[in-house]
Amino acid sequence: MDLVLLLKAFILGMVEGLTEYIPVSSTGHMIIVDDVWLQSEQFLTKYGANTFKVVIQLGSILAVVIHFWDRFVQLLGLSRFTRTRMAGGWRRQRLTLGKVIVGLLPAGVLGLLFKDFIDDYLFSTATVLWALVLGSVLMVAADRIEAKRFRPRAETVDDVTYGQALCIGLFQCLSLWPGFSRSGATISGGVLMGLSHRAAADFTFIMAVPIMFGASAVSLLKNWEYMSWDMLPFFVVGFISAFIFAWLSIGFFLRVISRVKLLPFAAYRIILALVIWFIYF
Repeated sequence: MDLVLLLKAFILGMVEGLTEYIPVSSTGHMIIVDDVWLQSEQFLTKYGANTFKVVIQLGSILAVVIHFWDRFVQLLGLSRFTRTRMAGGWRRQRLTLGKVIVGLLPAGVLGLLFKDFIDDYLFSTATVLWALVLGSVLMVAADRIEAKRFRPRAETVDDVTYGQALCIGLFQCLSLWPGFSRSGATISGGVLMGLSHRAAADFTFIMAVPIMFGASAVSLLKNWEYMSWDMLPFFVVGFISAFIFAWLSIGFFLRVISRVKLLPFAAYRIILALVIWFIYF
């Protein structure tokens, strides 16, 4: 396998890692790179390309798991450590696995019920464009409403209630529409439900792991036959690239989200929608 193909795998992994968790829609970006990079490779069948996308997504998932390792260990009851360091001292961790499950249920149920409809009618460039724009409107609305509030009802992810977790889960259903962005929908929903931007982001990333891992595992099992030894270097480079850039993206996003809020990401999504529109229409 030549260096050009490995470079393409690296770039595809980079795009996945940089866009999967910040609210700019990884689907919107993959629409562009899919045509430019993947579809031009004759050795990748349709299913081989789909398998590659699953593999690089697993790299992104691993980045979240490592970033929130202590939190996942605590949620699974594998550690006695139940306190987290906060400004001004220590506080008890109160985020429970039950709250995460409650947040996952709405999108999980709707995804199973309407999977065929989503695949048949929502995976098109035009529908993704609409999702990019409408997702931006939701993000701007969340910021505007949050600005009028004196202080969040949930400063950290440990302050999230079962009711807030359920409402965030309902907002996550919007992300079943490709292009809406899982993080864009859930962070906006969290902010609207009274969470701080950082608390909403933390809860979003933690929720993303089980639902993304489950979907990726099922897809990988279905397409396992396309994991040939010839393609292994291509997959490995993409996986490592996605992991590295997802790790960097998550760290950067969590550092700035409390300061910049969602508006810059909403503006970027509008620009992305215009770029896609000019390319494809």
